[in-house]
Amino acid sequence: MRPVSTTPTRVFAARLVGLPIFDPQGDQVGKVRDLVVTLRTEGTQPRVLGMVAEVFGRRRIFVPMTRVTNIDSGHVYTTGLLNMRRFEQRSTETLVIGQMLDRTVTIKDSGVTGTVYDVAMEPARTRDWVLSRVAVREPSKGFRRRGQTHVVEWRDVSGLTRADDRQGATHLVAALNEMRPADAASILHDLPPERRTAVALALDDERLADVLEELPEDDQVEILKGLDSERAADVLEEMSPDDAADLVSDLPPETAEILLGLMEPEEAEDVRRLMSYVENTAGAMMTSEPVILGPDATIADALAHVRNPELTPALAALVYVCRPPLETPTGKLLGVAHIQRLLREPPSTLVAGALDDSMEWLRPEASIDEVAAHLATYNLVAAPVVDEDRRLIGAVTVDDLLDHMLPANWREQARERERGVS
Repeated sequence: MRPVSTTPTRVFAARLVGLPIFDPQGDQVGKVRDLVVTLRTEGTQPRVLGMVAEVFGRRRIFVPMTRVTNIDSGHVYTTGLLNMRRFEQRSTETLVIGQMLDRTVTIKDSGVTGTVYDVAMEPARTRDWVLSRVAVREPSKGFRRRGQTHVVEWRDVSGLTRADDRQGATHLVAALNEMRPADAASILHDLPPERRTAVALALDDERLADVLEELPEDDQVEILKGLDSERAADVLEEMSPDDAADLVSDLPPETAEILLGLMEPEEAEDVRRLMSYVENTAGAMMTSEPVILGPDATIADALAHVRNPELTPALAALVYVCRPPLETPTGKLLGVAHIQRLLREPPSTLVAGALDDSMEWLRPEASIDEVAAHLATYNLVAAPVVDEDRRLIGAVTVDDLLDHMLPANWREQARERERGVS
C-alpha cells in the first residue's frame, strides 16, 4: 500500500469539497466532491475508503485513499492511476457530505444534543485514514444567532451509525450554496431520494431554481411535486422563462394550470407564451428575457447590463435595441450590438451608433435545423426572434439549441455510458 502524506494530520471534510485534484505531472484531473466511509460499530472510528471526485465531463469517479499521495490546504495529489468507472455507492458505504452532515447526535459525557456540521479525518497507525473528530453545533437559543459548537472525538458521540429520521439539511445546503449550480445539481442528483427531497426543501427559491435548471427532467418533476403548490410556483418564477416552460410542460395538465394560476401574472404570461409554440422551434426554445435597451441608451448602459453575473455568456454577447416597450414583445427591433463592438466604443456614445442592422432575424416558427444553420452561418452564439411586425419576442442562444438538439434524457444516457467505462 502506498503511504499517504500525513501533512496536515487532520483534514475536515467540508474544507476538502471543491479542492482540485492533481496528477504527479501537476495537471488537474478533477475536483473533490465527497468522502466515502464505511461505518462500523458505535464508537469505532470509520475507515475512509476514498474520495468521490468529479472529473471533466461531470463524471463522478471513486479515488481510493491508497491513490492519494498528499493533501495540503488547497490541493489533493494522486498517483495519477485512476479508474474512470463511474462511482456507484454500495449499501455498506456512507457519503460524509451527502449523508452525514446535519445528523442529530448526542455528546455522551454532557448529554448535549446537536447537529453535525463537519467531520475530520486523520491517518491511523495502520496508514488507513479514519474519521476521528466530529464538529457539533447545538440548536440556537433565544436571540443567539448560532448555538454553541463542540469538536469532539468520534467515540464521544452517539447517533452517527444509525438512520436519523430527524436529519435536516442546513449544513449540506450551506455547502451546496458555495458551488456552481451545475456542481450542486450533480451532488443533489446522486443523493438518496429522501435526502434529495429534504435538501431541495431547504434550499431557498432562487438557489433551487438555479439547481433545477441543471437537473435531468425526471429529477425536476420529482422535486417540484415534492413542494407545496405555492412554493413550486415561487420557484418557477425564479427560473428563466424558457426553462420554466419546459418543466411545466412535463407536468400533468391539471398541475400545470394550478401552478400557472399561482404565479405572478406577468411571469405566467411569459411561460404560457413560450408553451404555445410548436416544440423544437425558435419560439419554443428561446428565452424571453435577453438584454434589451432603447435607442437613447449609452455604451456604458449596455456594458453595465451585460455585466450582470446571472446572464449566461451567450445572452451577454448581444444587446437588442428596440423601440418601447422594452419588455417582450417589444416595439420594433432596430438592431443588435455585439459585445466586441461595444468594448471598442467610447462609453458615453449612444449604443444606437454601434448597431448591426444587417443581421437576418429568426421567426418563431423556424425549425431547430434552421436555427442551427442560422447560428452557424453567421458565427453567432445568440440571435433575435421577431414576430411579423418585427417586434422582438425573444432570443435563441447556442446553449438553448444544444439543450433541444440533445435527447431529452441526454444526462442519463451519459451516466449509462459512464457505467461501462473501466
